[in-house]
Order: sequence, then C-alpha cells, then structure tokens
Amino acid sequence: MSRLQENAKKLGANAIVCIRFSTSQTKDGAAEIIIYGTAVTIRKCK
Repeated sequence: MSRLQENAKKLGANAIVCIRFSTSQTKDGAAEIIIYGTAVTIRKCK
C-alpha cells in the first residue's frame, strides 16, 4: 500500500481510486499480495 501511495505521489496524484487486492499462492506456505489502483488528481470545481 505504501508503494502504491508513493508511486501516485510521484505522478502528481492526490488520490487513488478503484483499489483492488489480489492474492495468489506461489509455493507451499507462501503467497503474494498484489495491490493496484488508478492514480488521479482531484480538484474542486469552480
């Protein structure tokens, strides 16, 4: 989650939408967790 936020900030985004979590088993007793989303810039309408 921290890397997702850091990468969004590097792109100039101030929010992340449509966050998805995915898991899969890689070996016996091991798993990977993948988190991804869309970095966006939200601003107030005039």
